[in-house]
Amino acid sequence: MKTIVAIGRSERYSPNSVAKDRAIMDSVCCLLVRAGLQTVRLPEDDLQAEALPEADLYLSMGRHPHTLQLLKECEARGARVVNGTAGVALCCRRAKLFGLLERGGVPVPPAEGEHGFWLKRADGVAEGPGDVVFAASRDEMAARRSEMAAHGVTDIYQCAHMEGDLLKFYGVRGTGFFYVCYPGDDGMWKFDDERRNGRPRHYAFDAGALRAMAGRAAALAGVQVYGGDCIVGADGSVTLIDLNDWPSFSRCREEAARAIAGAVDMR
Repeated sequence: MKTIVAIGRSERYSPNSVAKDRAIMDSVCCLLVRAGLQTVRLPEDDLQAEALPEADLYLSMGRHPHTLQLLKECEARGARVVNGTAGVALCCRRAKLFGLLERGGVPVPPAEGEHGFWLKRADGVAEGPGDVVFAASRDEMAARRSEMAAHGVTDIYQCAHMEGDLLKFYGVRGTGFFYVCYPGDDGMWKFDDERRNGRPRHYAFDAGALRAMAGRAAALAGVQVYGGDCIVGADGSVTLIDLNDWPSFSRCREEAARAIAGAVDMR
């Protein structure tokens, strides 16, 4: 029988999303068991061992450096890991990630703009609301940088605020699954930062181009299970503002779980 090791995400990397992150892995694992695959669940916070158990494939939502190191050793032995450690590590380094995306032709925000600035923790994913802050002016930006530094956040990615409709997208590369929604329509916020763009106006945009852009970004980053955020301008332009390794898929959990389990089964 094939064996899958499934690693859940530490609560520190699931701000306001602990139950949602746990639910998507639960759904995937249930489908894998039904498909006849032996599945071993390991919480990331319990990974104190020097090595992971042998498996045919590792499914991981983990982000802690120790978790990535253990999985990197599995990759070195030839094991398959979803998402791969290089992709997860890159998604935790915003400045490096967005530099790569921009060079790869993915439209991303400029550093300067006319509608304010976003300052985002660049040495890891956001663990709380203080890791992603908005500044309406340069003077306010300087004050916000000082506040972040006082809390130990000194590696900061800066980008311009983009006006338009905020869209969230979710995908699994190598499958037909791709889902788009407006968080302003259902009010499911993480830190309330999404309210900055107001209620969506549902500007017209090229859905096929958005899907292609998201897929290209995920491929450049090296993640198979991914999600992100983009802004659709009044002119229909689409700008990527965030890319995540393995989101919670809370709006489309069952469809995403089937896509992830299907991709695993094909492997």
